[in-house]
Order: sequence, then C-alpha cells, then structure tokens
Amino acid sequence: MQNIHKENNPKKAIALISGGLDSMLAAKLLLEQNIHVEGINFFTGFCVEGHTHAIRKKDKNKAKRNNALWVAEQLGIKLHIIDIVEEYKDIVINPKHGYGANLNPCLDCKIFMLKKAHEWIKANNFDFIITGEVIGQRPKSQRKACMPIVAEKSGAEDLLLRPLSALNLELTKPELEGWVDREKLLGFTGRSRKPQFALAEKFNIEDYAQPAGGCCFLTDKAYSNKLQDLWTNRNSKHYELDDIMLLKVGRHIRPKDNFKIIVAREEGENNFLQGYKKNFISLELENTGGPIALIDGKIESDQDLELACKILGRFSKAESNDIVETKVTFKPEEGAIKSKIVQTHPFKAEEVLEAWYLK
Repeated sequence: MQNIHKENNPKKAIALISGGLDSMLAAKLLLEQNIHVEGINFFTGFCVEGHTHAIRKKDKNKAKRNNALWVAEQLGIKLHIIDIVEEYKDIVINPKHGYGANLNPCLDCKIFMLKKAHEWIKANNFDFIITGEVIGQRPKSQRKACMPIVAEKSGAEDLLLRPLSALNLELTKPELEGWVDREKLLGFTGRSRKPQFALAEKFNIEDYAQPAGGCCFLTDKAYSNKLQDLWTNRNSKHYELDDIMLLKVGRHIRPKDNFKIIVAREEGENNFLQGYKKNFISLELENTGGPIALIDGKIESDQDLELACKILGRFSKAESNDIVETKVTFKPEEGAIKSKIVQTHPFKAEEVLEAWYLK
C-alpha cells in the first residue's frame, strides 16, 4: 500500500450519488485522498426527491430540492444525471432475483446501475467506481454474500470500491494499485446509522437526507400496493412515466374494478393534477370548495359517475345533506359531450369504505 498515486496525476472515480448520507460520505472519503470524484445519478422515475416534496405545499419542513444535486453541490463535484426510465422497466417488471419486501427489485437494480456506471467509466476514461454501500444495511442487496455477485454480474469486478465497508471486503484494484490508501477507508457493518452520523459530524456535515428505505418509492408498501393495483386492473405490467408519477400523488380510491378516483389532498397536489385533466375524466366542484379528482379507468354507467362524484363530495366543504354540483369533463375520445354537471349528495366519511382506499 506504499505506492499511493501522485497528486499531479490523480485517479478519477465516479460515485453513485443517491442523495442520501452514505453515498455522500463515501465520496467525501475519496475526496479527502485527493481522488478526482464526479457523481452519477440514475433517473428511474421512482425516486422520492424532487417529486412529492416539491409538489406538496404543506411539506413546509421538507427541503424543496433534488437531494442528489444538493449533495453534489455540498461536495463541490460535478453530477451526471442519466435517464434510464425506459431501460429500467424490465428491471421493475421482470427482476431475475425477485422483489424485496415490496415491489423493490433491489439486487437487480444494483447490478443494473453498476453495469451502467461501468459502461460510463469506460466511455469517459475514469478509473473506478465508488458506492455508499454498507454491509448488512439492506437485507436484499447489501448482504456481504451478495457484494461479490453484484461486482461480477455488473462487470465492474474489482473496479468497484465500497469505502464505508472496504476493510471488511476483499481488496479491490484501487487499493492494490495504491490509487487509494486502504488504511483511510472504513469497516462499517450492520443497520445502525450511528457510525455514519459520527462520520458526518467529523466532516462537519450537518444537513443531509435520512431516507428510511433509500430514495426509491418501490420500497414503500403503500406505493407498491398502488402499482400492483395498476398492473392488476390493466391486465398488464406495462407503465409510462406519467403512470408512476401519478401514483405518488393524491388519495387513490377504487370503489369498483373498472375505475379508480384520484383525489388531491392539498393545494400543491390540486395544481399538479390540473396538468393531467386532458388525459383523464376530471371532476371539479362547482358550488363548494374542495379538491380536483381524476378518474382512471372506464365509466360504464351513470351510476359509476354518480358514485365517483359522491366520493369527491366527501372531501368537499359540503355537508352530507347538501346538494353538490360537480363538473365532469370528459376526454375528447369519450364522445360528443365535453362536460356536464352532476348533482349528488356527498358521501359521509364512513360511506367511503376503508377497503376502497389503496394504501
């Protein structure tokens, strides 16, 4: 370990930056060794940052930021954001190693992203890859036994360095070649976050994201349930970016198999759903205050439409004995009628059955 690289010829590493603390610390450790580090972030469409936090006006205590970009700014490194939405669909739909606790294909996801990162370093003359993985922190993708499998199947092999757990893993090329000083790397293991918090304090890092299951919505049970419902009721696992964005917003209520209603929960979501009115049948309250709603699916009768309006009325300012007027606007292909007013009594809270809520 004596042949540490000369400062006038630093090696270049690409760091997978999720926006969380671990990847931030891993990159920081290498920057401290005068490694030239740049970040890479893969956009799948399922990440939390920059979506719900930005949409919801009521989230006043949450930073309105993309955490990956924010981390890069704090570290003073360049961030490459790579759109993999289309390529990633096969990982979500057909994970070779199965799902985690929800619809999270964590092991396949890790292999795929490291494969993309390996392709990137070859194309851009970088030397190796670093990640913020910690042995034992994620039950599916960060078990010690999985780590060499991920390195092999991604093609990264010994060009993959995990600085936070390196002392408990096999030597990598950056260590063997003296590009980095192994003695300055760490040996974190387990699910406790205390070592990371202590290291952040050492580096004077006071503000950072603390995702419980990473920044991916697929680790979230409620989101996964809504995605599974989408697949089930369309008889297909196909999805578009708009589909997975809408699953992040509003109350999703399915009173019948043939349709569900998406009801905004606050002003920010209301504004967001306005942008989708041309893609769905939309419901707007005319004579009382309340949210906008979209109908996803097929309305098969006047009774279906009345049911949807009653559900929306439950979230209005009207009382159950009031007459609520709801403007229903149809998609152009629905027929000659562009819109109409439906008058109903709103449902009481208990009439919107708990079983209807997708959560």
